[in-house]
Amino acid sequence: MNPEPTADWRLFKGDGSRHRAVLPPAPPWRRFGPRRGGAGPLPYLIAPEHADVVSAALHLRRPLLVTGPAGTGKSSLARAVAHELDLGEVLRWPVNSRAGVQDALYRYDAIGRLRETTLSRDRGEAEPSIGSFVRLGPLGTALVPGPRPRVLLVDELDKGDVDLPNDLLTVFEEGVFEIPELARLPEAQSVVEVLPADSNDPVRVERGKVLCTEFPVVVITSNGERDFPPAFLRRCVRLDLPTPDEERLRAIVAAHLGDESLAGVDEVLREFLRRRGRDELATDQLLNAVFLRTGGVDLDAEGLLDAVLHQLGGTV
Repeated sequence: MNPEPTADWRLFKGDGSRHRAVLPPAPPWRRFGPRRGGAGPLPYLIAPEHADVVSAALHLRRPLLVTGPAGTGKSSLARAVAHELDLGEVLRWPVNSRAGVQDALYRYDAIGRLRETTLSRDRGEAEPSIGSFVRLGPLGTALVPGPRPRVLLVDELDKGDVDLPNDLLTVFEEGVFEIPELARLPEAQSVVEVLPADSNDPVRVERGKVLCTEFPVVVITSNGERDFPPAFLRRCVRLDLPTPDEERLRAIVAAHLGDESLAGVDEVLREFLRRRGRDELATDQLLNAVFLRTGGVDLDAEGLLDAVLHQLGGTV
């Protein structure tokens, strides 16, 4: 039975009256930091045949190219792999039209070094190490040698420049890159400590070269907006995630919101499936609608369901 709409769910009334509202608990997928309560990552459901493709990429030490419609869990797969294999936090590289391999590998703050060097000389102090002005990017950090591989998420590669996949070929094939600013240093400075992308704990770089000992677990997502060159595809293991059917959608709702949430999901699920047959919708939009409905929100209110289950493609 669907819960009756509660009168006090309207936290914002739009009448200008000031009141100190008590915000209810956020949905599990919108909780951050200590509010997660140490519960770990959110549940991730994947079919056995798709999990086998992931395992194949792990065995082959090849990047996993994950394609599929929006909302099928492409990006979440990287976090699920990192959690199950205990590989630490995911290094994320969100690709856009300005993204380049250079920035993903490292950044060198030449201006900052010049300024700090000048100030140190004026004060009669020792010059700061060049390593203080080198910060590895997510891709560069993933290639830092270590006993266990890191997980790197290259998110939405098809949004990058057309040459970006080809630019990645050498790095993915050889697992190495050079920082010329460090390679040119004299022998006395052959070992330099630089900062990784995800912490302030320095890592050692010798002769300006970073060479991985274990190839990182690379998960590359694509929305299918562009074709990739054959040379790039040949070096990847391909996984195409399908749109979840009704049975899997019910399982996803139960995994995130508990089995009790299924008691009131039928009406919302039918509407979601009806709209998905016409427009592009994501699974997390269904979770949003079910969360509101089970919390007593009146989704029949004018425009509210449309706001939650809005189409993802086309003009907004």
